[in-house]
Amino acid sequence: MRDDKEQELLLNTMYRELGVSDPVLAYGRQVEAKLAERFVEIDRTAEYNQLKVLRAMQKNRVCAEHFAASSGYGYNDDGRDTLEAVYADAFGAPAALVRPQIICGTQALYLALSANLLPGEELFSPVGKPYDTLEEVIGIRPSIGSLAEYGVTYAQADLLPDGRFDYEAIRAAIGPRTKLATIQRSKGYASRPTLSVARIGELIAFLKQCKPDLICMVDNCYGEFVEEQEPTEVGADLIVGSLIKNPGGGLAPCGGYIAGREDLIERCARRLSSPGLGKEVGANLGVNRDLYQGFFLAPTVTAGALKGAIFAANLYERLGYRVIPDGSESRHDIIQAVELKSPQALCAFCEGIQAAAPVDSYVTPVPWDMPGYDSQVIMAAGAFVQGSSIELSADGPLRPPYTAFFQGGLTWQHARLGILLSLEKLVEKGIVTLA
Repeated sequence: MRDDKEQELLLNTMYRELGVSDPVLAYGRQVEAKLAERFVEIDRTAEYNQLKVLRAMQKNRVCAEHFAASSGYGYNDDGRDTLEAVYADAFGAPAALVRPQIICGTQALYLALSANLLPGEELFSPVGKPYDTLEEVIGIRPSIGSLAEYGVTYAQADLLPDGRFDYEAIRAAIGPRTKLATIQRSKGYASRPTLSVARIGELIAFLKQCKPDLICMVDNCYGEFVEEQEPTEVGADLIVGSLIKNPGGGLAPCGGYIAGREDLIERCARRLSSPGLGKEVGANLGVNRDLYQGFFLAPTVTAGALKGAIFAANLYERLGYRVIPDGSESRHDIIQAVELKSPQALCAFCEGIQAAAPVDSYVTPVPWDMPGYDSQVIMAAGAFVQGSSIELSADGPLRPPYTAFFQGGLTWQHARLGILLSLEKLVEKGIVTLA
């Protein structure tokens, strides 16, 4: 058995072989040494959420037969129906729709919105401008098939400069046609704070006070299992997310979910399949085992990604970069924003993340015109599942302040390596000098 010194020498050698220099590794270890208490807190949350998911699986009597593949119409797919019951119970919701046919988070959001908004009704955002890909969904940027094209209008109330809700503006914006309020939990490509579940609950209570029958939907992407509660437990009528983010645990090959009120979920199911069919159809095509097991692993996988985000925040903050959230703030999603100040630095950061990937590590990411975005975007992701942002990844739009949005890492150890290599690339290009 190796002693501590021999083990450290072996680890140092491995890091060098993977491209991390001794100065960068030493710097990273100095940062990490101060995070022990934060990491213990994250592990406690993961423990609670792990037990919560396990309880939901046991309550619904998950068994091996639920992993069987279904095809065609998917009639009588007990595995699919039980998985939806597990999601509903784990998220404290009456019902859920969990389907591989939902391509991504954006489609899940469009599905929830289009199913529950009719022509002449209004969608309202009380937290400012939504994420870039929703602009075409809503019709802020004209697009074929947008909500605007079908006669749904849109209004928003911006957050105050300090990130607080502008309650006066919210009250003034809610009118007779306001049907659904969409609340984006994570920051997207903005610099605002991510919303905690507690803050979301406060906002929903105010919205319901203004209009009791207002549907409150939360874009829950990147936030699942970061806290002990989900927005459905504090008043949200719907929560929406992607299975290739937190709840898929890195195993889900595709899919999305919507959880919440049973009548609203039924409308979503009918929009996804057809009026008259609803939740009764939809084959699982053999992915059920991965969806169940991924959901089971999701709390601990999310904890590893969260540790990586906190490590990144503290490492880059110490170098003088603005990071959002900062190194000491409470966390409510897995995304870490680092304002890198130049396109060269943003590209170097993403090169480092790509170099740490298990897949396509030899590829150099470059900015490109990506569908759904209004500026070029650079993305680093060498993932087992294409586009999976619970896996180690980073991206950012090529516009000031040239912010990298880092997220994921199926294990804390992999997330750490990615951050170290992102710094290594900045050092190699002379953008950062370590004292």
